Amino acid sequence: MTEITAPETPATPAAPEAQTAAPGAPETPAAVPANGKTKAVYKLKRSWTWWYLSDDRMKSWEDRLKNVNTFNSVNEFWALHDAIKPPSGLNPPSDYNVFRDGIEPMWEVPENQNGGRWLITIEKGRTPEIMDTIWTEILMAMVGEQFAQDIESVCGIVCNVRGKGSKISVWTTNSSDDDANLRIGNVLKTVLNNASLIHQRPLYDVLRYEDHESCQKKTSSGVKAKHSIYAVEPREEKVAVPAPVTPTTSTN
Repeated sequence: MTEITAPETPATPAAPEAQTAAPGAPETPAAVPANGKTKAVYKLKRSWTWWYLSDDRMKSWEDRLKNVNTFNSVNEFWALHDAIKPPSGLNPPSDYNVFRDGIEPMWEVPENQNGGRWLITIEKGRTPEIMDTIWTEILMAMVGEQFAQDIESVCGIVCNVRGKGSKISVWTTNSSDDDANLRIGNVLKTVLNNASLIHQRPLYDVLRYEDHESCQKKTSSGVKAKHSIYAVEPREEKVAVPAPVTPTTSTN
């Protein structure tokens, strides 16, 4: 498992301008500072691409979607994460998407068309920091391989920033693979419950798994969940059982 920890500096320093070496002079790698010490680069096990869907409704959906950057190291991840706005800083309606490199954040692509998503709904009244924390915690778990063997079933993460309430979802490639999807959901529960303890407040109420096909065909605001995982499992209501009536013996 690759542990994701924030670097000491919030962003990658600007690279020095390239200089033309004198004929016959040895080449000096641009990445080597003047003191000769190199900064360690911690590679991730796979590459991820960060996408941004702008709020410009005058454009088509395809023209609104922009490839921001592809990263494959811890250093690049934190440099990108810290250099751009958090989800709470985006204008609705806009999206952030971070997907495995080569997978576009669309229902129609082969990796997603038979899949589904673990969905977290963030009500309008909740503080902006809640959304940002959920986003970052799941991002770290995803690029840090905390889903273990089930990472191959994870396509990416989406944050839909909306005025009436936002959503964060983790997309998986096969909505019929209940075992893998439930393991992924339980990792999400562990990650978010641990973060809730650190922040001393609950970050979510329930994780709901929906398949993409049902989401595309929905005719109302709700889609029936295939699976639900609660932050705190609801207690079963105990049905009161009336005490047995003891027959009285007549003394007459």
